Amino acid sequence: MSKEAASRPDDLAQCHQIIDQQQSTIGQLQRSLEQVQHYVEQLLTSKYGPRSERIDPSQLSLFDREKLAEATSDPSYETDAPSSVVVREHRRGGGRNTLPDHLPRETVEHDLDEDQKPCPGCGAVRQRIGCETSEQLEFVPAVLKVIKHVRFKYACRQCEEHVAIAPVPAKPIEKGLPGPGLLSAIVVGKYADHLPLYRLEDVFARHGVELSRSTLCRWAMQTATVLEPLYQAMVERVCSSASIHTDDTPVPVLDANLPKTRTARFWVYCGDWRNPYTVYDYTTSRQRDGPAEFLEGFKGYLQADAFAGYDGIYAGGQVKQVLCWAHARRKFYEARTVQPEPAHAALASIARLYRVEREAKELIPSEGLIDEPAWSTWHRQRFTLRQERSLPVLGQFHEWLQRTEAAVLPKSPVGKALQYVLPRWDGLTRYCDSGALSIDNNLSERMIRPCTIGRKNYLFLGSDNGGRAAAILYSIMASCKANQVEPFTYLRDLLVQLPGNSPRSTDGLLPDVWLESHPEARRKWSR
Repeated sequence: MSKEAASRPDDLAQCHQIIDQQQSTIGQLQRSLEQVQHYVEQLLTSKYGPRSERIDPSQLSLFDREKLAEATSDPSYETDAPSSVVVREHRRGGGRNTLPDHLPRETVEHDLDEDQKPCPGCGAVRQRIGCETSEQLEFVPAVLKVIKHVRFKYACRQCEEHVAIAPVPAKPIEKGLPGPGLLSAIVVGKYADHLPLYRLEDVFARHGVELSRSTLCRWAMQTATVLEPLYQAMVERVCSSASIHTDDTPVPVLDANLPKTRTARFWVYCGDWRNPYTVYDYTTSRQRDGPAEFLEGFKGYLQADAFAGYDGIYAGGQVKQVLCWAHARRKFYEARTVQPEPAHAALASIARLYRVEREAKELIPSEGLIDEPAWSTWHRQRFTLRQERSLPVLGQFHEWLQRTEAAVLPKSPVGKALQYVLPRWDGLTRYCDSGALSIDNNLSERMIRPCTIGRKNYLFLGSDNGGRAAAILYSIMASCKANQVEPFTYLRDLLVQLPGNSPRSTDGLLPDVWLESHPEARRKWSR
């Protein structure tokens, strides 16, 4: 046997080994390429793509229905799929709306001239037989005016002493120039309409009054000081809730000791249905001390994201974690283009959970949840529906997640989604423990938006004191929105009543309580 022939088996084995290594390398490169494509898609979507995470039901038809039904352990998936479609809310297009009755009306009469009244046929004067009426909506610009306070003095002419003078009327800012209406316009303009102070400066200049932005800023901070007792009352009520929604967002703030801005935080806390207020807190960082200090003494459910800073709050056992299914769903939604089959299977299961929530929402009385018995009845109905419908889906979904975890790579998009969901399963399923809890944390996500919109317009905060004042003023505006209160009317009344009053007199000034005695101030806010 020649040496050449003897070496062939070794060469063949070496070739197979090289091929195996190349195939392994190709597989790794393919996985890396998929991850890079996934990251590029996420970057492009975040910069240019839509924010909506809707799934077109026709997409699921591209996959094997039997496999999806098997993956979700739902044999009725195919027949139930159409009902999982999210129906977009119908918005009325252009057209003429009925003008509200509360608007003042001015009547302008249009009559024929005297030379037009004779009849062209017989010459007799024509008689009025009726009229036609139409309405036109007009805008009257805001008006700045000066209120001169005259205080009369009295004295005894015989004694020539004992001088008395009418008391000084209470002002929102002691010895200050602005009245309650002007301060209300500034606060509503910046913290509800998101107008930076330099734009408000231009608005007042068009009315013929020069007010610098530094002056407007000082007035806004002094207004926050006046409203702080009411803010503290709302904070106490929110912390007495059975469940609280919370979220946070960064905000740049100027620092005299740094060449550039540093990052601070706004935190939002939304109370339950018994305490319908939304309050904000300002902290100089995102450390856990902020929410821990704010929620000191709170006992109940905390609906939040998976931020590790909340772990210390849950450690004592007094606060129970309720996580957000919208965050969990987003992980699978982002993986749908790289690993479509497992991602869409997970999305289908989550859609079934949200289908139950929509059915529960339909149980709300048409006249709205006004009193406590109506709220309690609806919560019991939603709890029963979740026990009967949601818990079986969650059990099947959990089994599928455990099976899929063993079949996908840990660093793949679906693998990362599983690593997010499975360790947090208790927090994600706790919403079924009570009908008063929500399946997601979208409420606080919506209520943190005013801070993000304002940040985009005014770019940064001037100081930490400005951040704390902004938290107070944002709280007043957000609580007005939560209770459908017209903010200018409400704030102007607050700035008339609060100066000179003790902090204990704020209970009657809470937005929902105040609205009961001022029903004409109810307004429906846009999103």
